[in-house]
Parts: sequence; C-alpha cells; structure tokens
Amino acid sequence: MYDLIIIGSGPAGLTAAIYASRAKLRTLVVGGTVWGGQLMFTGVVENFPGFKDGILGPDLMNNMLEQAKKFGAEIIFEDATWVDFSARPFKVGVDQKAYKGRAVIIATGASPKWLGLKGEERLRGRGVSVCAVCDAALLKGKVAVVVGGGDSAMEDALTLSKYAREVIVVHRRDRLRASKLLQERAFKEPKIKFLWNSVVQEILGEEKVEGLRLRKVDSGEEFELRCDAVFIAIGRQPSTDIFRGQVELDEKGYVITKDGAMTNIEGVFVAGEASDAKYRQAIVAAGEGCKAALDAIWYLENNA
Repeated sequence: MYDLIIIGSGPAGLTAAIYASRAKLRTLVVGGTVWGGQLMFTGVVENFPGFKDGILGPDLMNNMLEQAKKFGAEIIFEDATWVDFSARPFKVGVDQKAYKGRAVIIATGASPKWLGLKGEERLRGRGVSVCAVCDAALLKGKVAVVVGGGDSAMEDALTLSKYAREVIVVHRRDRLRASKLLQERAFKEPKIKFLWNSVVQEILGEEKVEGLRLRKVDSGEEFELRCDAVFIAIGRQPSTDIFRGQVELDEKGYVITKDGAMTNIEGVFVAGEASDAKYRQAIVAAGEGCKAALDAIWYLENNA
C-alpha cells in the first residue's frame, strides 16, 4: 500500500514525486518503459530556470529522477496498463500486477504526432523537433522547416522566424487550417515561405538533419530541400486512454480539472500535459506537478 502513486515520469510526475517524498509520503512512480517525457528527445534546453548555459534535456530529467530517488520515491520503469478508481484504495495495474494507493496523480503527458518517416526517430534532438519554443534559439542564421498547416504550425513558424534565416512551411494542401489571425501574421513575415501541396517523404542526414525529400501531392514529383532542422507540428494527443471511464475527459481526451489539480474523483489528481492543451512547457508541467503533490498531501492529511 502506497500513500501516493504517480503515473508518469516527465517533469510533472518527477516534480510531484520530489514534493511528495519530501513530505514523507510513501510514493511510487510508475514511470513507463520510455520514461522522462518529451525532454528525453530534446537537445539543449535553454529556457528552464537555473541553468544559465542551458542543459541537455536527458540530463535535466536524470537530475529530476535522482532528486526524487534521493528523498525516497520508489520508481518502476514499467507501463501502467489499467487503473481502477471506483473504490479506495485506488489500483494502478501493470499487466496482471496491481499497486494500491490512497491517492493518485495522473502525469502521463501528451505525445506529439509524428510523421513516421525514415530518419525521424534517429535524428530527434539533432534537428528533428516538436518544440519551437525550446529549440528556436539554436537556429540563428539557419534554415528551418515546419510541417503542418494549423495553429501550432503557424505559431512555430513565427517563433522560428525570430532566429532562423529562413522558415519554410510545408503543407499537404493549398491552404492553411490555422486561424485567420495567425495566417495573416505568417503571410506578413518575410522570412516565412510556403511549400503547398507537398508532403515529406524522408528526413535526410546521418548525424544531424541536412535536408528533406518531398513529394508534390498533385503531380507526384519528388525533390530535395536543404534545411538545418525540421519541426513537426501536426498535432498532439494526450496519453490518457487508460483513464477513459475512470475520470472525466474532454472531447480531445484531456483530463478535466476542478479546484486546482483535482479530477472528478476525490483523491485522484492530474498534472502536466495530460490536462494542458495550451502551454506545453516543461516548467509549466513541473509547476503543475508541485500543485498536484501539494493537493494530494493536503487530501491525505485530511483523510487519514
């Protein structure tokens, strides 16, 4: 029996683990077989407070992990496959094994949608990115490509245009899906160019991104484009499938919160991108992990 079970091991989950274990709660983190969240696929992180020269994403997550373990948090690198929040103690399952907790924090995050192309996974953090805010400053004087046509793609293109020499938006259609305001801003920015009716076939480069091989949707013509980085902005999806029917989710699958970090189930809390479709930043997730842990601590103190 644990006081608190945290599902997820990104900035939200590990920050929650630090706060909970320092408060002397018996804390279990079900961290996942692929742990650490999206920062494990990020290069230099320059916008996380406290690191004036930046820090590699995996190093930042390893620091958080060791800090949580230092204060006594127990961490297993397995995937939660089911939950039962219908009765207390709550159950979090890893296949046939059930862990029981007096409170639970959902910190499973959200996953970017990837293109599924050759070179994409191998070059993550070496020119392939899903976070323009994180990596834009690394592209001063370079050429960046943004794949997508929605609000996220235009926001990424505008962010990148502050640093890159040129930003090329690749979109499979002949018009954008983004809001009119973002479209107007992007069209007015001289650094931003558009490649319409085009899809990425392959990401080129061995040690880093060197270019793309693209195909014209209308003619089938294939061609190569030189670039230094490619940002995938075709959407994100919350990693909340195992919570369907257990807690309230919105139409996109994000966990609905009330009164801070609480879900509709008393004693079950949420932090990070599992409930945040807007900000999507590590520092925000860490702050929400703190909030969820404090809410869980107060809940447990009053429900001994």
